[in-house]
Amino acid sequence: MKRISSTLTIAAMLTSTAMPAAVQAEADYSKYGIAKDIPGSCSYAAIDAKDYSGQTLNVITHAIPVIGEPTALHAEQFSELTGAEVNVVHVPFGDLFQRIMIPFQSGQNAYDVLFYASLWIGDFNRFLAPVPEAYTASSGMADVTDSFKGVATWNGQMIQYPMDGDRHYLKYRTDVFDNPEMQAKFKEATGRDLAVPTTWEEYNEVASVFSGFDWDGDGELNYGSAEVAKRDDLMFSAFISRAAPYAKHPDVGGGFFFDIETMEPLINTPGFVRGLELFVEAQQAFPPGGTNFGLGDEIFSFGGGQTLMSYSWDDAFIQAQQDGSRIRNAVGAAPLPGAKQVWNRETGEWDSFDEPNRAPYMTWGWSSAVSKESENQEMAFDFLCFFSNEANTFHDLQIGRFGVNPYRDSHFDSAFWQGLGWDADVADSYVTTLSEMEDSTNRVYDLRVPGVGQFMSSMANGVAEALAGQKSPQEALDGVADEWSDIVERIGADRLREAYANVVRLEDNEG
Repeated sequence: MKRISSTLTIAAMLTSTAMPAAVQAEADYSKYGIAKDIPGSCSYAAIDAKDYSGQTLNVITHAIPVIGEPTALHAEQFSELTGAEVNVVHVPFGDLFQRIMIPFQSGQNAYDVLFYASLWIGDFNRFLAPVPEAYTASSGMADVTDSFKGVATWNGQMIQYPMDGDRHYLKYRTDVFDNPEMQAKFKEATGRDLAVPTTWEEYNEVASVFSGFDWDGDGELNYGSAEVAKRDDLMFSAFISRAAPYAKHPDVGGGFFFDIETMEPLINTPGFVRGLELFVEAQQAFPPGGTNFGLGDEIFSFGGGQTLMSYSWDDAFIQAQQDGSRIRNAVGAAPLPGAKQVWNRETGEWDSFDEPNRAPYMTWGWSSAVSKESENQEMAFDFLCFFSNEANTFHDLQIGRFGVNPYRDSHFDSAFWQGLGWDADVADSYVTTLSEMEDSTNRVYDLRVPGVGQFMSSMANGVAEALAGQKSPQEALDGVADEWSDIVERIGADRLREAYANVVRLEDNEG
């Protein structure tokens, strides 16, 4: 009997899904919620030919819904197709790192397949099985963008299995920006024409003008900006987005968070301080309670129509574009705002740019891997290959709560999104914004080193002190830099430098 042990009943989710045109497989797998199987290395037909009867696969993943829900869905499908018993354990984010790390450290073979935040690769890498060539050469992997292949790679070897692509970008209400009455209001207030912000100074100014009145006529007050500002809920990522264009100079390599040569923290240098000053200033345009917004609050504030602009992952944009959304097709995507003054740490001076310096942030995102201790590695990699096959991924991209975002070149096809009911200009702005980030040579990646949780917690605490007015931005980040130096001393500069080199190679476009 084909079985699965999971905390989720998924029968209700197996509904027909729109799919881009493709060569059709002969067998009918529509009962699994896809319109058509898409031929490929790990298609439904290919996995259906496997027989794992009598074998057990143990999977650890995030809590439902984000990543946890598609894990359970595809685990049940994999079980039915192959005969394997698949045990899925769902864990809240705050506990997920330790639930994976403790068995690793104690030598237990607790889980075959792992879903987790990709920036933990600095801690997990020595416990992960390299992805075999049969999978790195698969049809699905060939379509993964270079940047997300890079995220999955450690010391030149792929050890994470790409199944998500995350980055930050700007979301805004096109119906407001295109409204002549709102354009006139902004012109009167600032003397400037209303336009999508290209710098963080412009972002703050636009947000301030459109905060505290009912600009969409629904009888409720609207506000300028929804941002992830809650200390313990990914606020560090919001701060990095704001600081990046001031601190990531396009002509200066060798490290964004640290100087790779000395491992001296750069977190309190003028570029980061300027980003934090603007983050503090931005609070005046937040909705009530916005200084304590976590990611879920940001998603529903922008996605529900309360705020004019937002920036973070895809979720808020996808939420706005869901069927039944009152702001569906009234939103647009654009690159993160940039900076016209950029700190040059080599010269110790600010450099001026005629066009804003952009520093796209490819921010952590979900990843997956197979434990080096797994006794079922072939089945485990088959499951990850199936999870991320072309048909499943196109299905999962359409469900905002699943947390799966574009990571293949084929996902940047405007026609696919238009086929879901998106207006052409909305779909075009979305795929253009995302695809152009792949072409940037000035990207920022997460700090993927051992002890990353300690570094990010320290950063979040310092930023929170500045947002609360307890310290100036400079004082707050000076404190963070001191703590980072202590962490470097505890973990070891050489060990951290070796790991950080993987990040620097990505940021400096060295592969």
